[in-house]
Amino acid sequence: MRHIEVWADVVCAWAYIGKRRLARALEGWEGEPVEVVWRPFRIDPMAPARAQPLEEVLRDPVVDAALQGCAPGMSAAENRVRVSEIAAVEGLGPRWGAAWRTSSHDAHRLVALAYEQGGAALQDAVLEGVLRAHFVERRDISRTETLHEVASAAGFREGARLLDEGGGEGYVRETLLRGKAIGVTTSPTLVIGGEALAGAHAPEVIAGFVARAVAEPRREVPAEVERLRMAEALLDKGDPLGCLTLLGSLMAEYPEERGVRMLAARAHYHSAQLSRAQGGLEKLVAENPDDAYARLLLGRTLERRGEAESAARHLRIAAAMNPEYGKAG
Repeated sequence: MRHIEVWADVVCAWAYIGKRRLARALEGWEGEPVEVVWRPFRIDPMAPARAQPLEEVLRDPVVDAALQGCAPGMSAAENRVRVSEIAAVEGLGPRWGAAWRTSSHDAHRLVALAYEQGGAALQDAVLEGVLRAHFVERRDISRTETLHEVASAAGFREGARLLDEGGGEGYVRETLLRGKAIGVTTSPTLVIGGEALAGAHAPEVIAGFVARAVAEPRREVPAEVERLRMAEALLDKGDPLGCLTLLGSLMAEYPEERGVRMLAARAHYHSAQLSRAQGGLEKLVAENPDDAYARLLLGRTLERRGEAESAARHLRIAAAMNPEYGKAG
């Protein structure tokens, strides 16, 4: 079975519209069996834990810029007008429009827990309840009571307890990093294997995308390799702390793997954890004195720590092994 991963924020109206369109696109699907799995995305990472009336908040240009992640190229006001018209066509309503700006973190936890405990069908029911509560019933989905009621109405009997116990916390935080690593920047974004479709497109466009992506040969990659690649992608995107978060389990499971240790050292260096970077790099250099890059990075680390003499020795050796490194300085 192929997975259609939908990276979306439950406070993004286009995610609700996209959910309807995806369902229509898959009506009568006769290809390889597929399963829709919803993954968390945040269009407004700075949204407060305590809800604020949205009408007041939308007057803030900073918030307007943040919400453009849900509709690139449009102001929040323009987006709301357009979306309300499209929502009516999609049969969402009759009343439509969110009333609150608030963090979607706990709602994402509930949606994730639903999939973990009951699979795609239960997740779909819980997600529908969350979206309806936010956009149609105009409720505050950051409130524990609201999420408990959504879980109960969807038949997720364990949802309230699991949510109250902190379930899904680590999963949501890590999965947000995974989305960033693979380049998700818009809500919703459909991902099948290595193919992505950003936006809430018409059902026929979605159906065509699914057909093409599912027809592509599967690219089976060991989970450990995929995690390492994602961690490195986060470092390349300027998020060394996110890189270290994804590396955590690999560092625990493969403490002697050189590639894991080198990436951790790089992330420690770029996050200014210089003592940790130095410790890791000194071991890597001791094990393989001919590793020019490890020498270079160790030299740079020692420079930043004010150990000029030790740094110069490693930098000279690195430049001798690879003249390009001598030009970097």
